[in-house]
Amino acid sequence: MANIRYPIQIGSPGGQRFEVVEALVDTGASYTWVPRDSLERLGISPAFQREFLLADGTVIRRDVAQVLARINGQSLYTLCVFGDEGTLPLLGAVTLEEFGLGVDPLNKRLISVPGLLTLAHS
Repeated sequence: MANIRYPIQIGSPGGQRFEVVEALVDTGASYTWVPRDSLERLGISPAFQREFLLADGTVIRRDVAQVLARINGQSLYTLCVFGDEGTLPLLGAVTLEEFGLGVDPLNKRLISVPGLLTLAHS
């Protein structure tokens, strides 16, 4: 997979302030991860905790909150993990899908992709 970094904006709870973070696009990560100090600077508080499985098999427990994210001018709420200070922000698969984005690894960019629906017929 190509190493792609992409600027995303994380907003304060009311959307008055946004902070730009340069996130590594990681389709192998479920959720977006932003260092705790960045989230706290915006006044974002944890809503709950969740367990996560790391690539090496370690299970960690981290705080999570719904945050206002802005990508390419579109704003949506998405789940975000409170990451360790000094770690690289990650743009995870859930957020990518919520924004209708996919990865073009050849050109190292994000592209618009249609959502998938399966309709049940009676």
